[in-house]
Amino acid sequence: MPLRDLRWPLAALILTAGLMSASAADRVFPPGSRFGFEPPSDMVLSKRFSGFEREGGGATLSVVELPPNAFPELVSGFTDANLRNQGFAVSKKEPIKVGDNEAMLYTGEQPSDPANPGQTIRKWITVVGTPTVTGLIIAQATPDAETEETMRKLVTDIAVRAPLSLTQQVDALPFRITDPAGFRPVRVLAGNSVLLTKGPKDQMQNLEQPILVIAQAVQPPPTAEHRDAFARTALYANQTMKDFVIERAQSYRSNGVDWHEIVARATDMPTNKQVVVAQTIRFNPDGYLRAVGVVREDQREGVLAAFRQVVDSIQIK
Repeated sequence: MPLRDLRWPLAALILTAGLMSASAADRVFPPGSRFGFEPPSDMVLSKRFSGFEREGGGATLSVVELPPNAFPELVSGFTDANLRNQGFAVSKKEPIKVGDNEAMLYTGEQPSDPANPGQTIRKWITVVGTPTVTGLIIAQATPDAETEETMRKLVTDIAVRAPLSLTQQVDALPFRITDPAGFRPVRVLAGNSVLLTKGPKDQMQNLEQPILVIAQAVQPPPTAEHRDAFARTALYANQTMKDFVIERAQSYRSNGVDWHEIVARATDMPTNKQVVVAQTIRFNPDGYLRAVGVVREDQREGVLAAFRQVVDSIQIK
């Protein structure tokens, strides 16, 4: 997996068998995560992302789980220059151990904008490599929020537990699907997204079966006047499809919630097959939920209605 594919927040997770560390029992695990921490008393589980944040603001820790082969890719790609380009000036880089697992700790700060100087933000990144999963832990704090010692302990005193079952991962998602309409989950991604399909196969090739991906986003939602442009940009950002032709695009309100829906035809580049894409975005006061369904053009009959049935049944926790 090339480094360019390891971007936050969406990287596919491969969750296979592993052993729970002895210290896992006394750690706090973000819902669906294999990495547990001992946060200070003023940091709580975040409702916005997988990790923790200080109740009064000023400090956060987020965790992303990646395939096991991501560890050497990240370590080799996290050069001082590359990290600086991403807004992280490294002052120290050191190998550490997380249990029996190799890890690398990067310490530094976020350079302030010369045009708009502000408070220095301290940053810590820990990359943990295990035989079955890679952990990317990113923490940051303002100087008056948490001490250096507290944050260093937070990003180094980590427990790794055995992988959760698919059912446990689905139950830990920040939303629930009350009517799957014949679809079933086959993979949970990044703790906030789920891939569903309708058919017998878990591993799909050549778009043999329709797929539906539902993801809860952590970014603030766009304002009402920008939602149509936002939805179209999100649709066109799909790098595996081209030649989009929109059949319909509409905003609507249902049960007190604002939605936006696009149905479009496109060409799936890996297979060169004609597909239909249904994208539905639910806008919430503190974020948004995006569902993208893809089905081959020759299989679309009844599937778009099933996509909508699933989306309409989603309840935010």
